[in-house]
Amino acid sequence: MTIWTREAMATRLVRYADLVPCRTAYIDTRTPGSTEKENFTIIGAGVSESADQFVHITEKHGFNIGGARQPFGCVNSQHSHDTAEVFMVHSGRWRLLFGPNREDGSAEIGPGDVCSVPIHMFRGFEKIDEGVGMLFTVLGEDDPGKVTWAPAVFEAAEGHGLRLAKGGKLIDTSDGEYTLRELELEQPLDEQRLAQLATPPAEKLAECIVPAGAGVPNPDSSLAAEGVVEAGIIAPRATDDGFPAGPIRGWWPHGFNLRLLTLQTSAFIPQHARKEAEVLIVQSGTVTVTWSEGELVLGAGDTLSVPIDLPHAFRNAASVPAEIFVVRGTDNPARPIF
Repeated sequence: MTIWTREAMATRLVRYADLVPCRTAYIDTRTPGSTEKENFTIIGAGVSESADQFVHITEKHGFNIGGARQPFGCVNSQHSHDTAEVFMVHSGRWRLLFGPNREDGSAEIGPGDVCSVPIHMFRGFEKIDEGVGMLFTVLGEDDPGKVTWAPAVFEAAEGHGLRLAKGGKLIDTSDGEYTLRELELEQPLDEQRLAQLATPPAEKLAECIVPAGAGVPNPDSSLAAEGVVEAGIIAPRATDDGFPAGPIRGWWPHGFNLRLLTLQTSAFIPQHARKEAEVLIVQSGTVTVTWSEGELVLGAGDTLSVPIDLPHAFRNAASVPAEIFVVRGTDNPARPIF
């Protein structure tokens, strides 16, 4: 039986200030307009194409947690995923761009907004207000596969010495001594494959966004108490812990639920344990997580993976509300055990 000392639990905590960025994560990292982006893999290896990418927590959770930090005007190029990609805006305003050439419309999201972009469609995103902003992301499954890039991204990257080998390994050919030898390179998609990655209609994409404050508070949540609200954001189906499907259901697999847990000043949730993975990402305020061997205080931008079956409690001792995004593993989380 694992004894969860404070030191052991600290290995499952990633402070916002301690995030290790990678500026060479993807094939577009030298393309003008994309050079200043920082990519993070917080839980799981994600979809990075670079051996330089640092992974904070390697334990499998059934999903991956990552992030992107970008200054004003910085663009993440058009790409598609084979598993769910969920954006949780921590700071700044962002424009999501749809279609292989950004021709299929856009959507703007800001702090506290959540967007789950359907699989098998092209999306990119750019930071549209002054200063640096941060997006947290959830990718479905332990192995989310590799990124599928729009054809124009390959062309732009090749002009800056970057190529992509089969399987998603980034190759730097800018050194004059480098030769591709026997490596098989990824090729841009043909017209038939592009057609299979068509953008859904705008009214369908509208089902994929939950603005800040529009999550559905659930009075039947086992965590609901005075000063405590757990709101559903992503639930593909009705769950055993009392949440109805929605508001984001998705017509593609997620494999996890997303909730927003709000604790007012002095609010407290007594010790309880979970039978599935539980990851906390603090959106605002602070929350104290306690268990029999210790406690940790989490601040805005911090991420904690709570061990399965560990009895733990939450408390907000600050003078402002705490808002915490909670990723719960599986489409059907069980009720907590108090």
